[in-house]
Order: sequence, then structure tokens, then C-alpha cells
Amino acid sequence: MNLEQRIQNSETRIFKAVFPNTTNHYDTLFGGTAMQLMDEVAFITATRFSRQKMVTISSERIDFTQPIPAGTIVELIGKVTKVGNTSLVVHVEIFVEQMYSSGRESAISGNFTFVAIDENKRPVRIVKE
Repeated sequence: MNLEQRIQNSETRIFKAVFPNTTNHYDTLFGGTAMQLMDEVAFITATRFSRQKMVTISSERIDFTQPIPAGTIVELIGKVTKVGNTSLVVHVEIFVEQMYSSGRESAISGNFTFVAIDENKRPVRIVKE
């Protein structure tokens, strides 16, 4: 399987309902909760791509462009955007949609970098074949 096919096959999509217990005093999704969900989707994407043990080493520039109100549905989409020797980058985007009307918009996006590790938690090459 070629690299582009592996990237396509590892794309990860998860849907969540935004309940009041995940929101702040403005009734919008906590930023930290959004980041946790994004890291989880990024981890699943990285693991599905590499089929190796992966750990998050950084997140860069997470843009919160739309608030995510309680009582909405979010879709998180993770996609590998860069593959290095021992690391890879996953771009995660969160879309928000109303429960009882159509349409959706991008709300949050960011990049997460992962490193493949061995049983001793040392970086190892990402198998690219």
C-alpha cells in the first residue's frame, strides 16, 4: 500500500454530542475538553497510520474560530499531513452542527505531532511500506 493510500485509510472521524457537563459558564464546550478530544482523535489517526506505539510530543497552534454550544453535535476529523523518519503530524478539525437543523461549520483546528516509540520508550523509525 502506498503512502497516500495509508494516509487516506487512517483518516479518523468521531462524532460526539455536547452535553452540559462538558461546557463552561458560557454554555460552550470547554477549550481543554476540545483539546483532549482532538488529541485522542489524533492519537487514533497516528496509530491507524503507523500500527506502531505512538506518543504525542507537541500540539501547535490550535485555532478556536467558533464557539461550540451545549446541545450540538461535533465531528472530529483527523488526517496525517506529514510523515518523517520517527514522527508524523496529524491535523484535526472539529465541525459543529445543530441537532435539529442541517448545516455545519468548522469550529476548531490544530496540528499534533507524534513519535513512534519502542518498548523502552525510545524513538523508532516509522515503517513507511
